Amino acid sequence: MGPSAGSTGSGSSQLRGSNDLFSAAAEQHLRSAGPMADRLRPTTLSEVVGQEHLLGPGKPLRALVDADRLSSVILWGPPGTGKTTIARLIAQASSKEFIPLSAVTATVKDIREVSAAAQERLGARGLGTILFLDEIHRFTKAQQDALLPAVETGLLVLIGATTENPYFEVNPPLMSRSTLFRLRVLDPEALRQLASRALDSEQASADAEAVDHLVDRSGGDGRHLLTSVEVALALASTRDPSVSSVHVALEDAEGALGASAVRYGQDDHYDVISAFIKSIRGSDPDAALHWLARMLAAGEDARFIARRLVIAASEDVGMADPFALLIANAAAQAVEFVGLPEARINLAQATVHLALAPKSNSAYQGLLAAAAEVESSVIGEVPPHLRDGHYQGAQHLGHGTDYRTPHGDPRGWIEQQYLPEELSDSSYYVPTANGAEGRLVERWRERRGDIPKSDPASDKNMS
Repeated sequence: MGPSAGSTGSGSSQLRGSNDLFSAAAEQHLRSAGPMADRLRPTTLSEVVGQEHLLGPGKPLRALVDADRLSSVILWGPPGTGKTTIARLIAQASSKEFIPLSAVTATVKDIREVSAAAQERLGARGLGTILFLDEIHRFTKAQQDALLPAVETGLLVLIGATTENPYFEVNPPLMSRSTLFRLRVLDPEALRQLASRALDSEQASADAEAVDHLVDRSGGDGRHLLTSVEVALALASTRDPSVSSVHVALEDAEGALGASAVRYGQDDHYDVISAFIKSIRGSDPDAALHWLARMLAAGEDARFIARRLVIAASEDVGMADPFALLIANAAAQAVEFVGLPEARINLAQATVHLALAPKSNSAYQGLLAAAAEVESSVIGEVPPHLRDGHYQGAQHLGHGTDYRTPHGDPRGWIEQQYLPEELSDSSYYVPTANGAEGRLVERWRERRGDIPKSDPASDKNMS
């Protein structure tokens, strides 16, 4: 005779209790013997490093969690910045049940089962459900649509985590029902805090240059840093097994990363960037790429390099190749949008373009000359014909009445005074004949009648 319904329920309850005990034992084992990155996961939101803009006192995400009023959210950020950790801590601080899924393996069926269980849980115990969906960008449109009803009604509080721009990868209806929180790459200070925690947990120590090397090579990824520290500790312990307290030296850090440390102090920061810019100015792409590679290997901030390229595009290349500024700006945007390591490719392209481009600093020098005169002499009044003539009474004052627009002239230019009367003979811009600037200036002088007009074929080439 089979078991009664009551005994079946009791057996299921006992089995569920046993499973819970096994799960707890497995979790305890992993905490003591698992990877360092898992063993050192923060236990409170206050222990999370590098995301103070979201989790500091009174900051938006922290305030919602503390009040237990969190609705669905998308956590967007690079790998190793704490997305999974924050999701677990949110659930821990909440009164809701936490259900983790990975978009890599989850199906629409899984989503429906989670929703059904959430409905039962809410009805039976009044307990809400948090669904943590890692790598949500991997979900197809159909899978994301399956989430909508439960998220819209609040049956599920969704915490989605993604390394990709959610505006491109997450369906608009799901985005509109979620609050987006962007996590930042961990800065050196946050990474050093993690390294210190890791060393303290093992009652170990490390040379400052060893920690610097591990931090510089981690790329702002906390998980990568902790894994590297763990390997460095293992190497240090095998180097001298007789020593009770492990000490990580630079050679251990180098061994853990498989890369030698590039010495890069404060002086190097300024010297190497100076060599980089001067190599671009000197039109030596090989040297410029060398200094670029050296800065990247030393962990120099890619945004700092990009800013210097944008400056060089105008200061050194200037009007000789007006497109250089567009290319440098595009590289700077790539650093923000793509991030390292891939953005190295964009920085290299901009570096080579600027190095190969013809050079002119005429616009910059013209600005300096104009600024010097503005600071040291009478600057004069705005000529009446250039003043604003769009308000009532302007015509009575003679403002703008004699202004002539060049658009009606076939040359696209009209001889007219634009400088103040006191500075009418001043000249600041001294053009070069390099690259595009030479062609642009030739056209400019032709319009002014300074030189004879060139033949039509030459005109076509310059347009």
